[in-house]
Parts: sequence; C-alpha cells; structure tokens
Amino acid sequence: MKRIGILTSGGDAPGMNAAVRAVARKALDSGLEVFGINYGYAGLVAGDIFQMTSATVADKINRGGTFLYSARYPEFAQVEGQLKGIEQLEKFGIEALVVIGGDGSYHGALRLTEHGYNAIGLPGTIDNDVPYTDFTIGFDSACRTAIDAIDKIRDTASSHQRVFIVNVMGRNCGDIAMWAGVASGADAIVIPERDYDMQEIADNLKQGLANGKSHGIVVLAEGVMSAEKFKDELLKYGDFDARANTLGHMMRGGSPTTQDRVLATKLGVHAVELLLDGKGGLAVGIENNKITSHSMLELFEEKHHGDMSLYDMNKVLAK
Repeated sequence: MKRIGILTSGGDAPGMNAAVRAVARKALDSGLEVFGINYGYAGLVAGDIFQMTSATVADKINRGGTFLYSARYPEFAQVEGQLKGIEQLEKFGIEALVVIGGDGSYHGALRLTEHGYNAIGLPGTIDNDVPYTDFTIGFDSACRTAIDAIDKIRDTASSHQRVFIVNVMGRNCGDIAMWAGVASGADAIVIPERDYDMQEIADNLKQGLANGKSHGIVVLAEGVMSAEKFKDELLKYGDFDARANTLGHMMRGGSPTTQDRVLATKLGVHAVELLLDGKGGLAVGIENNKITSHSMLELFEEKHHGDMSLYDMNKVLAK
C-alpha cells in the first residue's frame, strides 16, 4: 500500500479536523502518500481529490467543522455510485480509505471494503450514537456548547422566574441531553429512550418554585418534539412563565475540547495502523479508555446504549 485517502461525511463535528491531521501525519510518517477528498462521497465520485502534505493539516487541530467539507450523498448506497467512486480511487491510485462520520458513512466504507478497497471508519458525530465506542468525536464539544448556553439561559431565567425548555440535538439518542442536563443541574431531562410524564414534570417544577427556586430548566432532546410544542404541552399542566429555546446547529460549531482533540488523534493514528496491517471494514472506538476496533457489520447489528444512570440520577437530584 502506497496511497490512502481521507474523507469526512455526514454532519460535521468538532474534532474531525484533528482526526484528519492525525491520519495524514501518521500515514506520511509511515511512508505513505495521502490524498484528501472534499465533500465526502459526493466529492469522491466527482473526483474532488488532492494530495496532502504535512503542511496541509497545520493549524487545523483547533478548528471546528471539517476543512475537507461534507455533503449528503445517498446515491452512494447504490452499486452504481460505489463503482463511480472506485473509478476515481483507481484514477488517483488510492488503495485504502479512512472515513470519518457516523452510521451512513460507515455503510459506504463497508461497501468499498467489499469491493476490495480497505476502509476504516472513525466515529465523527456529536450525537454519540455509534455502538462499540463510549464516546464519539465531537460529543464532548457539543455538550460543552450546550452547557455554556444553558448556563447563560439560567441567568435570564432566574431574573424573571421563568421556566425554559432548552432543545438540544439528539434525534434518536439522548446522550447530549443527559450529559448536559446533569452538568447544568436541569430540573428535568426528556429523551427519546424514556417515556416521560408531563404531569410529574410540571409538579416538580411547581414544587421547586414553591421551595424558593428562581427558575426552571428542562433539557429536551430534539427527537422527542420541538421546544415550542413541549412548552405548549407543559402549560396545560400549570400556569408557568415559560419560554422555548432551540440550540440547533450552533452545537456543531466551535473549537473542539481537549477530550475531542485527543480522542480524534488516538483514533486517527490507530486507523492508519490497521490499514498498514492490511485490515479494512473496521470501525475504531474507545471502550473503557482503551482504543478498540470492531467489524462494521457488528455495528449495524448493535445499538448504542446510553448511560441511563445519568437520567435516573438527575430525577433524584432535581427534586
């Protein structure tokens, strides 16, 4: 193997650039040539590919987003799209690939491996919803952004004795809501994985205000419902001065945290080591603070299981 490619796919996540940097410099140090692929699988099919040097990734470790850009490209799920991508890999002499993204990105990487091009997946998604890894690249940074916003919201909530519904990202996974909720002392956390009782939430908010609390904070995962709809439902159970706030895509931005930079670096280096060993079709992760790898087929058969003890603990502490 002489040449490898790198692409980022799906939603951007803080730390993706740190991962690209680690992959590129580890590969270059191992005597490989490295090619960056812009705009994910769409760029691969279009041949938007360029050779990278060590200087290409200089001053990138601290930057959010992805300097290789990203794009949705559902056409790559079809064999025709995969074969077009392979044509470009052959044209540039690229023999293996590192793909940084989530579930959809992994499906593309597995297809390429099945076509004879070893591909390794790195878990780059803020949702933390990838199986066989305790943390994904970008999750810690997204939680930091959410906590910072909730802390600011708490200031104005206290000034007016209001209840704020704060909607955070997490369509099918409530990890951001749980971690940010516990860290910010939320009065309630509402996630897709657990049923909720609006009457109980309203009663707890009323009790908190009666006990002298100056505000109420509900952290809501976007996969449950919108903040505005939740607020309307809550008002049926109490006469609250309530406001809805959606953090949205701001959670994807910003400089990555120390944890995300180090995690991305470790995973990126290990990805190259696997390719040098002739391995593909694997996804790397971190489990019990150890770098691991699993077949992508295993990931598709498994589901991420969040730390529900955080949810249960918060219900006790919020009283």
